[in-house]
Amino acid sequence: MDEQRIIIEMGMGNDLHGMDYQKAARRAIEDAMRRSTLPIFGALGLDHTEMRVQVTIGVQEPGALDTAALAEGLPRGRAEVRAVAGGQNMVDPASGDTQVVATAAIEAFLPRQTGRWRLSES
Repeated sequence: MDEQRIIIEMGMGNDLHGMDYQKAARRAIEDAMRRSTLPIFGALGLDHTEMRVQVTIGVQEPGALDTAALAEGLPRGRAEVRAVAGGQNMVDPASGDTQVVATAAIEAFLPRQTGRWRLSES
């Protein structure tokens, strides 16, 4: 299917005390989603199921993430989540706690809209 990217948004999330990569990743996704909106669906009468959502999460231990659970938490489109090496682990020298920082990139794609609609004079 010929698609075009309609949005890319970045986010950051952390877990300060539990070294929970899943929590940090979920927060990074939520952070990115808070700064984006897609009025194109209402404006053009598109169904959100036409949208493919690709999320890339960077954490120090990608294998610690349940990407299927993260995908289920996305509110629109057909979601795919992949985990890659990234983010940061920061050790607090005073307590010895490790703070986990995750980064997220969310991309949304739609099938090309060429010829499917046009602006009218109204």
